[in-house]
Amino acid sequence: MRIGGLQKLTLLDFPGHVACTVFLQGCNFRCPFCHNSSLVLGTDSLGEDEIFRFLNTRQGLLDGVAITGGEPLLTPELPDFLRKVKALGYKTKVDTNGSFPDKLRLLLDEGLVDYVAMDIKNSPEKYAETAGAEGMLEAVGKSVAILKNGTIPYEFRTTVVDELHEPSDFEAIGKWLAGAQRYYLQGFVDSGDLLRPGLHAASKEKMEQCLAIAVQYIPASNIRGI
Repeated sequence: MRIGGLQKLTLLDFPGHVACTVFLQGCNFRCPFCHNSSLVLGTDSLGEDEIFRFLNTRQGLLDGVAITGGEPLLTPELPDFLRKVKALGYKTKVDTNGSFPDKLRLLLDEGLVDYVAMDIKNSPEKYAETAGAEGMLEAVGKSVAILKNGTIPYEFRTTVVDELHEPSDFEAIGKWLAGAQRYYLQGFVDSGDLLRPGLHAASKEKMEQCLAIAVQYIPASNIRGI
């Protein structure tokens, strides 16, 4: 299992929980604004034993484990990893780009995930450009439906990049996700580890304009990270 990193404490990544974050390597998208390009492209990894030694020492101190990437559902060992995490008494959260709906459904059906955060890269018309990958929209749409029709808590989120997003995109996104539990517009941050340098955060005014459109369709919409 290709584990690229461990953040030992987070109060932000798993809503309502004191958690750690495990970073898995590899991704089938090539989003130009990705701030974890070393995880997308890298090969260095931590051992799974190291993660579980840490989790064994944090029982009673942490209550959640967030799994992010990269794209976690690319990892064949993920279900077994989650079973072991759950056996220690932790709640689990998985971040996903939504391109593996069948794998997502299996995790949910087995009760291996307590919260899902799914990225919505852009409006359907601009999805391939923003995700850096063709032919993914149908699968992403299936994952949207799985979460909206399911029973576990989830959120959808879009990282807003000035060069890639316009307020009109959020009209299409809003119609697509209408009635979702939660939707966040996230401020873009240039980590210095981007796949395509030279991108910029949207202004606060533009973010608020995009939010005003989204909230018409998804009342539980908000801005995160600015």
